[in-house]
Amino acid sequence: MSIGETYLKAVRERFKTIKADGDKAIAQLDIEQLHWAFNEESNSIAVIVKHVSGNMISRWTDFLTTDGEKTTRNRDEEFIDSIDTKEELLTIWEKGWQVFLDSLLSLTEMDLMAHVFIRGQQHTVIDAIERQMAHYAAHVGQIVYVGKQIKGEEWKTLSIPRGQSQLFTEAMKKS
Repeated sequence: MSIGETYLKAVRERFKTIKADGDKAIAQLDIEQLHWAFNEESNSIAVIVKHVSGNMISRWTDFLTTDGEKTTRNRDEEFIDSIDTKEELLTIWEKGWQVFLDSLLSLTEMDLMAHVFIRGQQHTVIDAIERQMAHYAAHVGQIVYVGKQIKGEEWKTLSIPRGQSQLFTEAMKKS
């Protein structure tokens, strides 16, 4: 496998892991909890979901051929908490991820050194992917952190439970 193919495989898997963490965190919360914000300057999970989805749809629709900041995007509206139901939130979440992952899956090794534009600024495809990796991972991290704060002891860990690192490592080595 070439370096480009290896890179694409790695980032596709990493993004799926990031999405899975967001999915598992959101699944643990009810609609009221999804709207909770620490203060006026903080974003609720519902707002983060709207923002991430809006970003994904804008950046990854016609990714190779149009500027990633679409004229149809209203970024400021993404920060208004207007989602009414958990079903609506999940629909918005899934739509963004579907657009993004479909576009990511369509990329070939030859596309990696091509150039795309985001807000008129030129980036290589690799740079655009890495930029989104940092962006989406940060926001999913916020979702997980807020979920943990809300659920407290009821939180179901998304990774290795405390005190079980050694057991987990030993099991991984056996598989």
